Amino acid sequence: MAEITAALVKDLRERTGAGMMDCKKALAETNGDVEAAIDWLRKKGLSKAAKKADRVAADGLVGVASAARGNGMAAAAVEVNAETDFVARNELFQAAVTEITALGIDADNVDALRQAKTKSGETVEDSLTSLIAKIGENMSLRRVSALSVENGVVASYVHNAAADGLGKIGVLVALESTGDKAVLAELGRKIAMHVAAGSPAVALAVDVDELSADVIEREKAVFADQARQSGKPEAIIEKMVEGRLRKFYEEVVLLKQVFVFDPDLTVEGAIAAAAKDAGAPIKLTGFVRMVLGEGVEKKEEDFAAEVAALGKS
Repeated sequence: MAEITAALVKDLRERTGAGMMDCKKALAETNGDVEAAIDWLRKKGLSKAAKKADRVAADGLVGVASAARGNGMAAAAVEVNAETDFVARNELFQAAVTEITALGIDADNVDALRQAKTKSGETVEDSLTSLIAKIGENMSLRRVSALSVENGVVASYVHNAAADGLGKIGVLVALESTGDKAVLAELGRKIAMHVAAGSPAVALAVDVDELSADVIEREKAVFADQARQSGKPEAIIEKMVEGRLRKFYEEVVLLKQVFVFDPDLTVEGAIAAAAKDAGAPIKLTGFVRMVLGEGVEKKEEDFAAEVAALGKS
C-alpha cells in the first residue's frame, strides 16, 4: 500500500477544498492515487460540499426536543444553519435537524453533538456534509443548549414554526417540582412563550443573584451619572440609583418581569399562583432562548451592483 504523506494530503486539499481527514481517507481508499482520490471525493459529494463551506449560513432552523427521564425531563435546543429560508422548508433538511436535535439532549457541547451517531451510522458532521452535497447549500451545526430536571418538566415553545419542533425561535424552560405534571407543563409553556416574546425585554438571568457583578456595576455607574445631572444631594442620588436598579431588574431578570399573560403578576407571582394548583412548590431552574442567526453577520447581496459590474467587464 502506498504511503499517504502529508504532502499528498496537502495537494489533494488544495485541489478539492475537502477536509484533511476526508482527503486522507480518499487517498487511503485509492492507494495514494491523487486523481482517483479526486474522483472518490466527487462521488461522495465531499469536494462539492467543501467548495460551499466559505458561504455564509445564517438562515436555517432552530429545533427543540425533549424526553422523559424518570420523574423528570431533559430537553435540548439546537441551531442548524443553512444559506436560505428555502432550504429551511426542505423536508430533507427538516428531518436532519429533527434527528440532530434529539441527539442534542444527551450532548454535552456542540463538538460532542457533531460526533454523535445518526440512525444511518454516520456522525452528525458527516451527515450534514452529505446533505450539503444533495441540497447544494452550505450548512453548519452552530450550537446546542440542554436543560434537565430530576423532578418536574422542561417545557418548550417554538415561534414561527416551520414544522413540529422546528422554527425561528426555540425556548426551553425548566421547572423543578413534585407537583401535578399537567399544571407544570401548562405553566412552563406560558413562561416559554413569555421568554420568546422578550417582553418587556430579553431576560439575562432567572434571578437577580445570577446577574454578573460587572453588569450590575456598569448599570449603577450609568444611573449614578444620570442622577447627578439633577444636582440633587448624594443621599438622594443613592436612592434614585436604587430605584432605577430595581426597574432594571424588572426588565432583565425573568422572575421579576411582568408576566405577558397577566400584567397584574410578575413571572415569580405566576409561579407562586400555579404552585397552589400543582400542590407543591415550583422552582424555575433555568431557561434557554435560541434565536436563529443571532449574532451571525449575513452578507447582503446587491444584485443591481453585480449586474452593473458585469456590464463593465
